[in-house]
Amino acid sequence: MARERDPGPSDFASLTNHLLIAMPSLSDPNFMQTVALICEHTDRGALGIVLNKPLPMRLSDVLSQMQITPSSEIVAEQPVLRGGPVHTDRGFVLHRPGGQWDHTHKVSDTIQVTTSRDVLAAMARGEGPADAFIALGYAGWEAGQLEREILENAWISVPVDARVVFDLPFSERWSGAWQLLGVEVGQLSLTAGHA
Repeated sequence: MARERDPGPSDFASLTNHLLIAMPSLSDPNFMQTVALICEHTDRGALGIVLNKPLPMRLSDVLSQMQITPSSEIVAEQPVLRGGPVHTDRGFVLHRPGGQWDHTHKVSDTIQVTTSRDVLAAMARGEGPADAFIALGYAGWEAGQLEREILENAWISVPVDARVVFDLPFSERWSGAWQLLGVEVGQLSLTAGHA
């Protein structure tokens, strides 16, 4: 009988710019029924932002902590997501390309992540990037950890579709990510195995 082996460095395939979809059996309360955007994945580990877990706060709450005043009620009432359990005091603005910001990471040609105050100030003025939202915290995996969790059937990945990231309501993003794989999530079994 062949032994399963951990993926080694020669097996490394980056999941940057992929959606990481929680399997229905994943019961960790931090990640149950989540979909995350993998912003960076190297042989040293991975960083992702959960895309579908709104916090009980609004953008105005974040802006007030930074002593920035929103220009309108529409700006003030924008939801804030729980991006993950790591560094929940750090904000990440996910947005489509556009604008020049101090600290922007290009995930792909259609998605960027900015962590600098200037993008929040622009959003407060109603001049921020198109299709932008803020997440507090992130999900992080050490070297090899994400690969092991995928082998253990905690996650499945699919190349990103910006429509899931920006166009779907938060409550529909998990099932929408499954639909990219041609799967109706309600028809999935809670148990999984390896063929």
